[in-house]
Amino acid sequence: MHRGGDEQTLLQGLKMPQEKNQSSKNSTSSYKGERIAKRLARVGLCSRREAEALIGQGRVCVDGAVLTSPAFNVTEDQKITVDGRPIKDKEEARVWRYHKPAGVLTTTRDPQGRPTIFERLPPEMPRVISVGRLDFNTEGLLLLTNDGALARHLELPANAWLRHYRVRVYGDIDDAKLASVAKGVTISGIHYDKVKIEREPGKEGSSNHWLAVTIREGKNREVRKIMEFLGLQVTRLIRVAFGPFPLGKLPRGHVEEVPRRVLRDSLGKFFKE
Repeated sequence: MHRGGDEQTLLQGLKMPQEKNQSSKNSTSSYKGERIAKRLARVGLCSRREAEALIGQGRVCVDGAVLTSPAFNVTEDQKITVDGRPIKDKEEARVWRYHKPAGVLTTTRDPQGRPTIFERLPPEMPRVISVGRLDFNTEGLLLLTNDGALARHLELPANAWLRHYRVRVYGDIDDAKLASVAKGVTISGIHYDKVKIEREPGKEGSSNHWLAVTIREGKNREVRKIMEFLGLQVTRLIRVAFGPFPLGKLPRGHVEEVPRRVLRDSLGKFFKE
């Protein structure tokens, strides 16, 4: 998922160079450097999966040769182009907090014409990708970055970045059921890791409740599926924090860059002096 739908349309119209003999290049580059998809993600152009799709469409060239397979390594001195345009050198990694409204997709473009977050970002924003996704009707904190490797690091469950949500649900609350998912739960054959659920103070006797929910993995529609498993209907879902990054008082629809000092303190691996 990367920004710049209009730019993509323009690039897709450019003529591709003729394919050259790729085998000799691969024989020298396949034993050093890094995978082409990783390189494209590292410079913030797109995700690795999207890079593989670009290669499959014949839109990526190395030293003028059109790639036909993502099983290809590149070195720093090789010239890489996508749709005829050279990729930029890796820029300094940056992260933004974005308050995603409900009713907006976390994708570059939608065939059905629904609004996307990238259409609503300020025009001065550089090309960015999202760290994971939020559902169409889910709101709250979404992290954006210009660094594909950093996005992948933040997304991986193995790195244990906790996701915190406020969830408004309709139904009868059963404390025993809430506690039953504390050590994890398997729903329809999919296992979800530890889930922490706490009630927020509310009006006695009401069927509407606010819950504070913390998950570790962020699987597809995870919070909604767990609530359904508990017999509760989600009427509003807000992500209020991702790891050390809070939503805070950031207004809905606004984006704000995370100060480099905060990034250095939280993500030293990527922000060494």
